[in-house]
Amino acid sequence: MSIQNLIIYKFSSLYHILEEIGLELNFNIIFVDNENSLNEQVSNLNNYLVISNKNHLDITHQFVLNKTPINIFKLIEKINIEFLKIQFNSQSEMKVNNYIIDLNSREMLINNKKLKLTEKEINTITYLSKSNKPVSIDELQEKVWSYQSDMETHTVETHIYRLRKKILNTFNDNEFIISKKNGYQIK
Repeated sequence: MSIQNLIIYKFSSLYHILEEIGLELNFNIIFVDNENSLNEQVSNLNNYLVISNKNHLDITHQFVLNKTPINIFKLIEKINIEFLKIQFNSQSEMKVNNYIIDLNSREMLINNKKLKLTEKEINTITYLSKSNKPVSIDELQEKVWSYQSDMETHTVETHIYRLRKKILNTFNDNEFIISKKNGYQIK
């Protein structure tokens, strides 16, 4: 995991407290007191959380600490929770072709259009997108549906058919999942 950067924005008293106990924390603590410095720091960092004592609308990954005093252990717990939320949200999206697949909300998005998907549909798209070659029906049965490959079932074909139809109806895209003689593929 990358270093967690804690940016203290216009809140010098908190910075001095955290700086004193900084060796005990697993954060890189940075103090900024103006918007330009903040923008510069944010543009150079991947994993960051901005703490301030009031809400600033134009700041992402922000934690507002407006109720003080607070127990230092409670504060550190809240900071860790915020970093976990940021990590969770950043891992929730994946790009497949021109689409964004939101794994948390189970949606497929492009150009302000969105399509709600089932968990199996998300799992199917995710599995197909990770393969560079067509994936056989037997492999999808085993890996996505956890069926034994010797079972006679048309579950995969039916689900793929319905998924392709949903994508066609919403995005007018008939080429997202293509059918090959040896399986299915996302190009």
